[in-house]
Amino acid sequence: MKAKGWAKGVRITSGVIWNLFLLFLVFGLTIGVFAASVGAGYFASLVAKEPLRSKAEMRNAIFNYEETSEIYFSNDIYLGKVSADIERKETTLKDVSPYVIDAVLATEDEYFESHNGIVPKAIFRGLFQDVTNSSSQTGGSTLTQQLIKNQILTNEVSYERKAKEILLAMRIEHFMDKDEILEAYLNIIPYGRNAIGQNIAGIETAAEGIFGISAKELNLPQSAYIAGIPQAPFAYTPFLSSYYGGGVKKEENLKPGIDRMKTVLFRMKETGYITDAQYNESITYDITKDFTEKTQRATERYPYLTQEVQERTKDILARIIAEKDGIDPDRLEEENKLKEKYKILAERDMRTGGYRIYSTIEKDLYDEMNKVGQEFENYGFTYTRDEKDFTTGETVLKDNPVQVGAIMIENKTGRILSFIGGRDHQLINTNYATQTHRPNGSSMKPLLVYAPAIEYGVIGAGSPVVDVKFEIPDGSGTWAPTNYTASVENGIIPARQALAESLNLPTARLYREIVEKRPAEFLEKMNFTKLKPEDYVNYSTSFGGMSEGVSVEENTNAFATFANGGKFIQSYIIERIEDMHGNIVYQHEIDPVDVFSPETSYIVTDMLRDVLKPGGTGQQLSSFMNFKTDFAAKTGTTNGYGDAWLVGYNPNVSLGLWFGYYDQSRKLYTRGSGQMHPTTRTTMLFGRLMNKANEVKPDIVGAGSTFKQPEGVVSKPFCGISGLAPSAACTSAGLVRSDLFNSKVMLPTEPDDSIINASYVSVKGSRYMALPSTPSEFIVSGGTGVNQGFIDRMLGPWGGDASKLFPSMSVFASGVVSGATFPADEAAPAGVSASLSDSTLQWTESPSNDVIGYYVYQNNERIATIIDGSSHSLAVGPGSYYVRAVDITGLLSEGSNIVTIDSPEPPEVDDDEDEDEIDPPITPPGHNGNDNGNNGNGNGNNGNNGNNGNNGNNGNNQGGGGSNKPPSDDDEDDD
Repeated sequence: MKAKGWAKGVRITSGVIWNLFLLFLVFGLTIGVFAASVGAGYFASLVAKEPLRSKAEMRNAIFNYEETSEIYFSNDIYLGKVSADIERKETTLKDVSPYVIDAVLATEDEYFESHNGIVPKAIFRGLFQDVTNSSSQTGGSTLTQQLIKNQILTNEVSYERKAKEILLAMRIEHFMDKDEILEAYLNIIPYGRNAIGQNIAGIETAAEGIFGISAKELNLPQSAYIAGIPQAPFAYTPFLSSYYGGGVKKEENLKPGIDRMKTVLFRMKETGYITDAQYNESITYDITKDFTEKTQRATERYPYLTQEVQERTKDILARIIAEKDGIDPDRLEEENKLKEKYKILAERDMRTGGYRIYSTIEKDLYDEMNKVGQEFENYGFTYTRDEKDFTTGETVLKDNPVQVGAIMIENKTGRILSFIGGRDHQLINTNYATQTHRPNGSSMKPLLVYAPAIEYGVIGAGSPVVDVKFEIPDGSGTWAPTNYTASVENGIIPARQALAESLNLPTARLYREIVEKRPAEFLEKMNFTKLKPEDYVNYSTSFGGMSEGVSVEENTNAFATFANGGKFIQSYIIERIEDMHGNIVYQHEIDPVDVFSPETSYIVTDMLRDVLKPGGTGQQLSSFMNFKTDFAAKTGTTNGYGDAWLVGYNPNVSLGLWFGYYDQSRKLYTRGSGQMHPTTRTTMLFGRLMNKANEVKPDIVGAGSTFKQPEGVVSKPFCGISGLAPSAACTSAGLVRSDLFNSKVMLPTEPDDSIINASYVSVKGSRYMALPSTPSEFIVSGGTGVNQGFIDRMLGPWGGDASKLFPSMSVFASGVVSGATFPADEAAPAGVSASLSDSTLQWTESPSNDVIGYYVYQNNERIATIIDGSSHSLAVGPGSYYVRAVDITGLLSEGSNIVTIDSPEPPEVDDDEDEDEIDPPITPPGHNGNDNGNNGNGNGNNGNNGNNGNNGNNGNNQGGGGSNKPPSDDDEDDD
C-alpha cells in the first residue's frame, strides 16, 4: 500500500499536519508561556507594594473586627450598646445554627472545604465576565477572599486590590484553619439594618436585630434569609433606616429579600444541604411574621445614663491610650489639644473595641428615682425661650421648664448609685447632675466655713457667733449682706443655730476670722473642679458665690466626706472595663483623701441634724419622709432664687438635689407671688426620692445605721455669750451653756471676763445703757451687762450696732443686756399726734430715733408713763388729754394736740341752786426742760413744766398705762 499513489499522498498530508500541529503547539506554548509570564509579571507588579505580612500580623488583622461596646448596670445587668455607626457582637462557631453555616457555604463558597483560598475557574470566569462586560456577574470570591477584602484590604474595585486579595487569601489559608476562617467571616460580614434602623454586622447581631433571637436559635428559613442578605445588604434587609424611623418596610419592598431567601434555599437543595421536603416546606414559610418589632435603643431608653457612661469611658480610655503612647496621662488635664486628640482616639476605640463597660448604677433604683422625678408635680412655672433650629435656620419657640439634677452616692465607696439628669433629654441634652456648674448657695456654709472653723479650733458646735449687720468696702462699692429676712439681726447666737437657720451675717463674720488660712483648700481636696484664685479670698464664696459654681455631683460628694469621718472618696460611675476577650483593661480603685478630722466631721453632722428640726431651714423634710434615719442636711438658695439646693446624708448614702432654669435669668420664686417656696419644693422631692430609695434598696440606704461619736468629741460647759469658760458672774447670770467641742484642737479654758452689772433702757426696740439724765421710770436696773472689750471683740473689725448684740428675740435676752451707749444729741424729740377711739386714747410714734417712751397727761397732770415697745394707746375716762415723747436724755417733746372726753350730762337741779363753775381751757405745755426733774426725784430743780411752770412732777405717777418691764418680742423667728 506504500507503493500506491494515494498512500503516498496520505503520508505526505499527515506529515504536514503533524508538523503544523507541532508548529502550532510550540507557538501556542510559547504564547502561553509569554502570556503567563506577562500575567505573572502583571500580577507581581500589582502586589509588589503589598508588604510581606507575618502570621501574627495577618491573624491579628483578621480577628480585629470592630465590635460594638456594651454597657452594664451594677451586678452585671445588661443595659445596651454604646452609640456606634455599625453594631456588631462577636460569637463563636459553636453558637451558630448549622443551617446558617450550610446556607452560607451553599450560596457563597461551594468549594470552601476543599480549596486553598481561591477557586481558579471562578476567578477566570469573573475575569472573563469583567473583560467582556457581561451582563451576568456571578462573582468569584471565596469566603477567604471576602474575609481578606473586609479585614485587610478595602472595597476598592480594581485589579490591584483583586490581585492582593488572591495572594493574601492563599497565604491566610496557611495560617488559619477552615473553622477559624468561617467564624471570622460570620462575625464581620454586614447584614443590613436592625429593627430600629441601625446598621449591623455579624451573624449574632443579625439574628438578634432581625428576628430577636440568638444565632444558635435560627431555623432553616430564617438562616436562609440572613445568609442571602450580604449580597445586597440594604436591598434585602427588611427594615427601614433610622432616618425614616426604622421599622419594617412595606410589603412590596420586602419581596426582594424574600426572593433572595428562596434562591438560597434552592442552592442548599442543589448542593445537598437540605432535602426536597425541607425545601418545599421552607419556600412557603411566612418569614415576615418572625421579624422583630421596633424597640428603643439604650441611648433612647436611658439617654442621660448612656451619655454619662460613654463620656467617662472616653476619659478613662484616653488616659490608657496616652500612657501606651508614652504620654503622661496627667498632661491631658493641662494641655487641651493633647486631650482633644486622645479623646478622639478613645471615642473610636470605645465604639468599635467591643468593650464591656460595667457601671455602678443600680438599675431598679435608677428606674424608680427617675420615675419619681418625672411624676413630680411641683417643679414650678414653665417659660419659653427662642432657639435657632440649625436644620432650617429658623427661630423656634422652646419650652424652658424648671430643670432638676439629683444624685445618690454610696459614702464608703463613692459609687454613684443613681441620678436624675434632667426632665427631657430631647429638649436639652445636658446632664444637670454631673455636667452643669451652678452657685451652691448656703449649702457651701458647712463645707467652707463651719467645718474649717471647727477644724482650726476657732469654734465648737455652740460657740457664740454674731448676727449683726455690717458694711465694708469691696472695691466696687460697699458690701452689706443681709439674712434671708433682711430686717432680722439675731445678735449673739450659737453657731449651730446660725447654721441650722442658714444665717448669712454670722457666716460672713466667721469666715472673715479664718479666710487668711485659705479654707477653700478644703474644697480643693474635695475636688471642686471650677475653683478660681478669687474664690480663695472673696467673702461671698462663704455663701456659695463661687466664680463658676459647682456640680450636683461635686456638692453631694463633698457632703459625703462628713459621713466618712472626714475622708473624701471620689465619686465614680465606671466600675471596670473589659475587652471583648474578658480581659480587664480598667478597674476603679478607691483612694481616700484626708480632709477633715473625724471629730470635726461628727460635730458638723450633729449641727446639720438641727437643720431638720423645728426652726431649721429643712424642718419640713420629716413630714415628707415615711421612715426615720440618722440624717443631716443643708439647704441652699442663691440670689433671686436662681438656684435651690438640698443635700443630705446618713451613714450609708448621700443625696443631692438641685432646681433651676436652663436660662439662668429666670428665677424660681418671687416673694408675694403665691408660688410654693423653692425650699419646700426641693424638700418635697428630696423626701420622695429617699422614700423610694429606702423602698427599693433598703440594704443600701441602711435606715437603721447611726453616726458614731468619736472619743475626741466632748461636751463641755462654756459661757454662752463669749465662748469662754464659765465664770462666777456668767454662772449667776444663767448664761452657761454646754455643747460639743473637738477636744484635740479647742476647749473653753480661759474664764469669761465680759460681764458687768448694768441698767438699760429700750430705744426703738434696742437696748442701751442708761444715762445719768435718763428718767428712772424708763430704766430696767440690776441687769447683767457686758464691757466694751467684749463688744469690740465680738463685733471685730467690721463693727456694727452694739445694741443689736442682745435683741429682744435673742436666746440671751432674758439674762444679759447690751453695754452699748446711745449717741444722744441735745435736741428734744419730735412730738406726736393724739386721737380718741371710744374710751381709748391713741397717739402716733415719734419719728425721733432716741425716744424711750411717752408721758400721758390728763388735765395738765401726768397720769401714765409708757415705755418703748408698749402699746401707743391708753384706756381713759372723761377729761382732756395730751401726750409728750421722752428721749434717752430726759428731754420732752412738745405736747400733742388735746383730745377731750366729755363727762356724762349731770342730772337736772332746781333753778335756785348755784351753777357749777366751769374750768378754764387747757393749754398743752411746751418742751423746755424735763418733766420729772433730776432722775424723777420730784424736786423740780432741773426744769419747769412748760408754759404752766409745774416744776418737777415726781414721775412716779404712772397711772394705768405705765410699766417698768422690758418690752415683749412680738416678731416670729424666721426660718
